[in-house]
Amino acid sequence: MSVNLSKGQRISLDKTDGGALNAVRMGLGWRAAPRKGFLARLAGTREIDLDASALLFAGGRLADVVFFRHLASDDGSVRHLGDNLVGGAGAGSDDEVILVDLARVPGQVDQIVFTVNSFTGQTFGEVRDAFCRLVDERTGEELARYTLSGGGAYTAQIMAKLHRAGAGWQLQALGEPASGRTFQDLLPAISAHL
Repeated sequence: MSVNLSKGQRISLDKTDGGALNAVRMGLGWRAAPRKGFLARLAGTREIDLDASALLFAGGRLADVVFFRHLASDDGSVRHLGDNLVGGAGAGSDDEVILVDLARVPGQVDQIVFTVNSFTGQTFGEVRDAFCRLVDERTGEELARYTLSGGGAYTAQIMAKLHRAGAGWQLQALGEPASGRTFQDLLPAISAHL
């Protein structure tokens, strides 16, 4: 049963049967919003390149990053499955995917922050049906979904973070709007959530 997360909400990733959650998939999906006005409608939607990134932190310091130009963490525990330059159907399918093998994440990494940014510079006012979701990679069960708030003059969002909680992990929806075309632009805003 999936949980629809609201900004700031936390959920435990402990399995109901007492087993450990070993691998998760963070999916990002979106569509370009239709243009307004008669001539704009004739031109169709504009392609929008959103990029998902996973930033691995150890004790508040950036330890590694996974994004479209660095598709796997140095230890191989986090992998990006490739860049989607235009979005997709938006009807629930993942346009970009980041896989996290929780069992292989190094012990010193205590937080993994997921971000999305508009590499082509359009604002989120030009995006619709945008979401991120966390899926149990072994079973395919959707654990949580965070709908990215529509509209706004910002070009990025600090979506969510996984953080260690005892022997397991928790997911926290952050939903923090930000500005920037790359994950590097978001680092000052991310630091407030560590």
